[in-house]
Amino acid sequence: MNNPLSFIKKDIVLASKSPRRQQLLKDLGLNFSVVLKEVDEVYPSNLKKQEVALYLSKLKADAFLPDLKENQLVITSDTIVCLDDKIIGKPKDRDDAFNMLSDLSGKMHEVVTAVTLTSVEKQVSFYVITEVYFKTLSNFEIDYYITNYQPFDKAGSYGIQEWIGYIGIEKIIGSYFNVMGLPVKELYDELERF
Repeated sequence: MNNPLSFIKKDIVLASKSPRRQQLLKDLGLNFSVVLKEVDEVYPSNLKKQEVALYLSKLKADAFLPDLKENQLVITSDTIVCLDDKIIGKPKDRDDAFNMLSDLSGKMHEVVTAVTLTSVEKQVSFYVITEVYFKTLSNFEIDYYITNYQPFDKAGSYGIQEWIGYIGIEKIIGSYFNVMGLPVKELYDELERF
């Protein structure tokens, strides 16, 4: 039985070192290679949160344009965490991670993931927003999580699929996989249209 996406005749390139994104794409049934390009993730300060994720996703995609081959389809993405209107990036160190999780504790925040699909013929971008509600976390819980899971490569200092997600998240409104870093249902829909 063929995969529903077997009609994609292009070589898919995922431009992400995130093991979560790679696993999600694999679980979707896609064959792909991982190619990374260094991009300075700087954006204009006047952008709204979803515009920041879109801007960075396109910036990563545009790095591939000079070498893009006829038969390639490049997938780039960017995930940001927003508390109120403040964008929370990846933590610089342990103290930064602790402060971020303390800020998220007991509150709702938004996770915005933008995805850009790029081929020689065209480029399409979209974004998905998920609301995440944290219970009030104790200092002990935050410390335990940081010590055991080292969330320094994650926006907002946490992975929803890890221990903190099991014990700390009361509810989410929207896509769970979006919070992991790739809104797979929406990506599937876009690939069908692409």
